[in-house]
Amino acid sequence: MRVVLDTNILLVSIPKASPFRIIFDALLAGKFELVISNEILSEYLEILERKTNAVIAQNVVETLIALPNVQKQEVYFKWDLINADKDDNKFVDCAVAGNADFIVTEDKHFNELKNVEFPKLTVLPILEFKLLFKN
Repeated sequence: MRVVLDTNILLVSIPKASPFRIIFDALLAGKFELVISNEILSEYLEILERKTNAVIAQNVVETLIALPNVQKQEVYFKWDLINADKDDNKFVDCAVAGNADFIVTEDKHFNELKNVEFPKLTVLPILEFKLLFKN
């Protein structure tokens, strides 16, 4: 299963006490493949630095880069499918280029993708994605 995680999903899945930690643990255990672009990685780093500190942010990013189930995806085409927040398009473009099965997000701007016939993208909310890893 190939997945693009919106930044907020990554953020809430990292803390050990988070009810969504199962997602980060599943990533570390290789239970899904994370698809990221340079743009996404830069946003992860920037937001993690802002919400935590530079050391934690750098550690998380280095961990992601080192994981064998993290695919670094070059994005050669910009689809420009989300109009409400153009910055969200980096996740869409990466998902298309990386042939991702899902984009996991709680961001309502991604609802615009429901009306897009091509390329067809599946957006999962965090609770549905979390259920995939419940034993």
